[in-house]
Formats: sequence, structure tokens, C-alpha cells
Amino acid sequence: MLGTGTFKTIVSSVRRSLTNSQLYTRSYADGNVNVTKVNTNIMQNQHFFTNYSSRKNLQLKYTPRRAVMYVPGNDWKKINKIPSMKADSFILDCEDGVAINRKEEARNNIKKIFKEQMFPAAKSELSVRVNSIDSDLCKLDLEAVLDGPNFPKTLHLPKMETKIQLDWLAQELESLLGKKHNIKLIVFVESARSLLDMKELIQHCFTLMDQGAPFTLEGVIFGSDDFCADIGATRTPEAKELLYSRQYFVTCAKAYRLQAIDLVYINFKDIDGLFRQSVEGAQMGFTGKQVIHPSQIEVVQQAFSPSIEKMQWAQELIQSFEAHQQSGKGAFTFHGHMIDMPLLLQARNILQMAENLNQ
Repeated sequence: MLGTGTFKTIVSSVRRSLTNSQLYTRSYADGNVNVTKVNTNIMQNQHFFTNYSSRKNLQLKYTPRRAVMYVPGNDWKKINKIPSMKADSFILDCEDGVAINRKEEARNNIKKIFKEQMFPAAKSELSVRVNSIDSDLCKLDLEAVLDGPNFPKTLHLPKMETKIQLDWLAQELESLLGKKHNIKLIVFVESARSLLDMKELIQHCFTLMDQGAPFTLEGVIFGSDDFCADIGATRTPEAKELLYSRQYFVTCAKAYRLQAIDLVYINFKDIDGLFRQSVEGAQMGFTGKQVIHPSQIEVVQQAFSPSIEKMQWAQELIQSFEAHQQSGKGAFTFHGHMIDMPLLLQARNILQMAENLNQ
């Protein structure tokens, strides 16, 4: 893990780099490379929510979700451990983690937690996963957890399948919250159909938002176990059966500048395997991972955090790039490698991530 003092020193320097530097992109015309200066407020792969229509200039505070941990809403023993754990995000669950005969108990417990503000000092995000719309339990969940002045800031919708479901959710939230409140929304992709329709479903969320729906889509979670069941795949520790689906998933999410949360690593006793899969997910472009046990939190959050060495490398690369731009020089080498624009963007992404995690 990063040392606190060193991390703060690096991040302070990162802020200066992000403030003072300019981002350049290449456009290709007639075989020539033209360098175009771009305002730093519209960085490629910026980790703030950015919509493509009327809300395209809106910037929201980034909520880190490196380790996203499920806590059954009916289990007070596990709920009471939340303040002692340090996951970025906790999901109070009404869905798969709760037996059918404990659903009412779970939603009532969650309602009590927010009504009484039981964890006021918690720095982690405290969110809620309701049951799927097709289960006929979603309406009851929403009516319970969104009742009163204190309710979760983030809602998770599992098994997103159709535009009609999203229309229903928008109407239900408006009925319960009115137009004065806005809730963060994270949706789950858990079937072959949902994965193939992912682009259209995300775009429909943005359309509903432009029409005044009281939610802001911030991320997408890959529900790998339901997905495997849907396509008849067998889960393996290496997750080779999910390689294509994970790559497609993260591509769709990042195309809309959304957080992409990777699959659960089921064997919580296999820490080495968890770390390998977490690093793999981070390298693929995922921003976080679902966890099911406290022992997984630190490993996952380390894997999805930039190392001090990476931050120093990124800062030095950007400084070197800017020096070459000011001197009028073109291509250059850095640490023995030729530098092109994709590598520069990677460096900026690393620094932006460090800044986001320090907010």
C-alpha cells in the first residue's frame, strides 16, 4: 500500500501537473499528423461523469469504487462491521444476498439505517441494491429505502435488460423523489442480451436524464455469475470463458465515460489469485471490482490504485513532453522508449486517478 505522507506529496505535485499542463491530441489528414491543443477540462478518459448532450459540461465529484463490497441487508452482524472496514463502497443488498423470506426484513433494516443515519462518520459510500424490476419486488424496495428525508445517494439496479425497465425506473423515482432530488445510478449487466444491448441501454439512460429523470448514471457492474448461467459457460479461476465479455463490457462503459466494475473472485481464501485477477482487470480498463469478503478489500484497492512509481513516471513523462513542445521539437524518447500520444494519455489517466482517489 502507498505510504500516506509520500502519497500526499506525489498528489500535490500531480495537481500542479494537471493544472499547468496542456493536453494535445492528434488528428490525421492526408497522411499528416496535426497537433491540436485541447482544453484540460475535456480530457480524454476523464474520470468525471460527462454526458454527450445537454449535460456535457456537468462535472460531478468523483466517487471511488475500487472495492465494492456486498452486505446483506438482513444481517446485522455484517452490517455493524461496516465502520471497521475500509472499502470504497458498500452495497446494502436486497437482492441475491438475501433469501426470499428475508426480503422484507432486509428492506426495513436498510430503511432504518438511513432514517437514523446509523453510520454518520463513515467515509465509504453506502449504497443500496434493490431487487430486479422483473421480480415484482423492486417497487417495494424503492418505496422503503427512499422513504423520508434520508435515503441512499447511490442506487444499484440489477439485471438491466430493456428500455422499458429503465422507463419504469425513471417514472418510479420521479414519483418517490420528485424533481428536486437526484440519485446516482449504477446498473448491472448480467445476461447475453443485456451485454449485446449495452450501448443502447446506456444511451437510453442518458436520454431519460436529459428529459429530467432524477438519476445520474455513474457506472456499470458486470454480473459474471448470472451471465455465465445465461450463456451456459462454466466458471474457471482464470475466467478465460469471460475474456471477450469483459473486454466488450469495459469498452462500452468507457465509451460513455462510466465506471466499470469487474467480476467477483469467488474463492475469497485465494488471495494470490484475487490479486492476479484484480491487476488483470485494472489493466483491461476496469475501475474497480466486486468483493464478497473483508479479506479481499485491501488487495483489490491496491490493485486498482496507481503506485508511487507509476505516478512519478507519469508526471516526469508529461513534464518531458511539455518541455519538448515548448522547444518546438517533435518526437522524443523517454526512459528509452519513443513517446506517442496514446502513451501520453495513459500518463494523464494515471495522474487523474491519483487526484480522484485523494479527493
